[in-house]
Amino acid sequence: MRRADRLFQIVQHLRGGWLTTAADLAQRLEVSPRTIYRDIADLMANGVPIDGEAGLGYMMRDGYDLPPLMFTRAEVTALVAGARLIRAWGGAAMALGAENALEKVESILPADALEKARSVHIYAMTPDAMDQNLRLRLDELETHIEQQMRLKIGYTDKNDAVTERVVQPLGIWFWGAVWTLVSWCEFRQDFRMFRVDRINAMSEEGRFEPVEGQKLSDFFACAPERQQS
Repeated sequence: MRRADRLFQIVQHLRGGWLTTAADLAQRLEVSPRTIYRDIADLMANGVPIDGEAGLGYMMRDGYDLPPLMFTRAEVTALVAGARLIRAWGGAAMALGAENALEKVESILPADALEKARSVHIYAMTPDAMDQNLRLRLDELETHIEQQMRLKIGYTDKNDAVTERVVQPLGIWFWGAVWTLVSWCEFRQDFRMFRVDRINAMSEEGRFEPVEGQKLSDFFACAPERQQS
């Protein structure tokens, strides 16, 4: 856990309104009590109203709240533009997630940042090629990648030849108009990229455990110029 995240968690625990010991916080956050003492001292030095002392426990004085989430203009633009792109080009669940995330961000932005968000003039039009089946396939692939699930795919290549492959899905790449599946192909015993819109059938073939030489990090390291099948 990053120190900034740990400090945030300490504040959240102490806002509960009851006395909390450094030992309890240390156990929750999987650090030493000495680290908690140092973190609390830094929080108090920066104006966080924490009462208590080492050996007795700590609690937050009433009325303290975290400052509003702040973003620079560039960060707001990136968040809004990214959400709009995924909403237009992503899977069905991705698109809904982008919409919900954008609403949540807007709900906590102060007025000036909210005005920035609503004035971002970057849009993405949904292409005709993004039909519902393709959106659902992207969601399915994302789930299979997370679950490390081997897949048997029916695939039509650029020469209109239809083949079947068993692959270990590793990641999905977006090329500006086309999504591709990065995978380890068990037939070729090598990395291969498959256009998602050319995958016409897909079934699960059981879990896999990535091994050295066949991981996504190995794909990144060995060659930026991989052929699409």
